[in-house]
Amino acid sequence: MQQISSNKTLISVVGPTAIGKTSLAIALANYYNTEIISCDSRQFFKEMKIGTAVPSNEELSQAKHHFIQNISIQDKYSVGDFERDGLSFLDNFFKQHDNCIMVGGSGLYEKAITVGFDSFPDVDPSVREKLNSELEEFGIEKLQQELYQVDPNYYQEVDIQNKQRVIRALEIYRGSGFPFSHFRNQDLNKRPFNIIKIGLELPREEMYDRINRRVDIMLDEGLLDEAKKLFPLKDLNALQTVGYRELFDYFDHKIDLNFAIEEIKKNTRRFAKRQMTWFKKDEAVNWFSPNDVEKIIEFLNDKMTY
Repeated sequence: MQQISSNKTLISVVGPTAIGKTSLAIALANYYNTEIISCDSRQFFKEMKIGTAVPSNEELSQAKHHFIQNISIQDKYSVGDFERDGLSFLDNFFKQHDNCIMVGGSGLYEKAITVGFDSFPDVDPSVREKLNSELEEFGIEKLQQELYQVDPNYYQEVDIQNKQRVIRALEIYRGSGFPFSHFRNQDLNKRPFNIIKIGLELPREEMYDRINRRVDIMLDEGLLDEAKKLFPLKDLNALQTVGYRELFDYFDHKIDLNFAIEEIKKNTRRFAKRQMTWFKKDEAVNWFSPNDVEKIIEFLNDKMTY
């Protein structure tokens, strides 16, 4: 990728789900007369609109968004693919613009753009085959226990219900003898643009209340019907996602609807807690309340180099 002069700035807006990242990103995009990249790994998928809280049509009309519902759940799309595509987009975008906004709660995908994708060793395919066999025979719990024992750091960060992530981490460990987290602390390529990170936070009870209300709104908007249409594809990796997994259990007659809804709220709150754990470890993040829009703009203007 060609060198870009240092007066180009990517503003990365991070924080837990339902905190108000979209509203802030739109306000910043309008203030700086620029556009928005989504680094939400589930909002990429066309079929998952309600359950991933894709910006509304009204919000999308207020600022141009990229990497929103641009692929299918049946497409294979990795964090490495996003790093390549996102950097390519910025390479072109910064030829015409000084600033760009990136927003999302997927920490690994945000890191892929702002820091770089970690370099992992090649592992014999038989290792993954064996892990998939163990998953089928013993279930995800046994693999979760192994991950906790061999890589407690990554265990605390990853969605342990995401089978593919758990298998990937164990694949690296078994194939190399080093924990997955070992390969995520390497020196990576410096980005040829400035990066300013803005984090949004609220007191826990207020954040949890927002999450509960967000789930109720999703249900009012038709989440149940959306999940029902996707139910035949429930084993796809993209659908191993809070809000869908619980409703799939309802459709499978494993739980009733009220319990499924409460599970969605509980699991979303847990997910938000993991998101905060991830982003709080990043010392580059500057923390604000979602209502501090004027303070955030003042802070950004002080930081920017023109």
